[in-house]
Amino acid sequence: MYSFKDDYSEGAHPKILQALIDSNEMQEDGYGNDSHTKNAINKIKVLINNENVDIHLISGGTQTNLTAISSFLRPHEACIAANTAHISTHETGAIECTGHKIITIDTDTGKICPKQIQKVLDWHENEHAVKPKLVYISNSTEVGSIYSKKELEELSLFCKNNNLIFYLDGARLAAALSCDYCDYSIADICNLTDAFYIGGTKNGALLGEALVIKNDNLKSDFRFFIKQKGALLAKGRLLGIQFETLFTNNLYFELASHTNNMANLLREGLKSLNYNFLIDSHTNQIFPIISNQIIEKLKTNYSFHIWEQIDDEYSAIRLVTSWMTKETTINKFLSELNL
Repeated sequence: MYSFKDDYSEGAHPKILQALIDSNEMQEDGYGNDSHTKNAINKIKVLINNENVDIHLISGGTQTNLTAISSFLRPHEACIAANTAHISTHETGAIECTGHKIITIDTDTGKICPKQIQKVLDWHENEHAVKPKLVYISNSTEVGSIYSKKELEELSLFCKNNNLIFYLDGARLAAALSCDYCDYSIADICNLTDAFYIGGTKNGALLGEALVIKNDNLKSDFRFFIKQKGALLAKGRLLGIQFETLFTNNLYFELASHTNNMANLLREGLKSLNYNFLIDSHTNQIFPIISNQIIEKLKTNYSFHIWEQIDDEYSAIRLVTSWMTKETTINKFLSELNL
């Protein structure tokens, strides 16, 4: 049984495991004050070409979103996000639990634009409703699409002009940046947002996300917020070592490139077999439309999510490749579809 369910079913890249073993018997300060975390943070600052950011390593995406968004907002302020957004669909109401409403925008692409956000602002114009304050996007999105540089620039300018916080969930940022359609760098991401995070969990790490805060108004007391939300890891070195390794010799982007290459191989193979797709995805999440009869046969050897029922005979499934996906696995899967 091979799983196409997600990009974190495997453990971690061997170089990360080896680095953890090599440092295992060395004593380090806790709570992110260790030498590995400091080195990882310095590497990220060089990569994004900005020394004036604050960087915090946190164990998971939900904890990162929860800690960041709840600390950035005052009690009456709310988030704006796509209806597919992770904070709205897969985080068990974590943001709402802190008292902050998520105002969702319907979208078929997983992306939102200034025109849609303006409509939200127009509807929330006085103190009788929550005050929209933070714009949340994911890149790549929860449906595998990515923003163009022009789209990010338009969102960034709109947020600045309307005094909104622009926050980017980067759980799959590596996949976006390594995609053939990407026309910007991670430094551009930093320049265009108030805060964003670099996902490790879905790109070869055991766990971990690196939150980058650029806006000076959002930095104060952030370690207090991390601790209060239970996200300040005593053995912070475990996160530091992983990001230190990911950002040594370009490993982070090599893993993402492999992930996307395997997705491209799968996508082109499906196209050659005349399959259509629910969503035009360019990264490692693919949504082919397949007959329910074939889906049942595939379940014998593969696991995946059924994303949406199209009609009585067809459904869209989600196939996700990872840094460990092998070409032989892709070819075997395609051959079974071609029977």
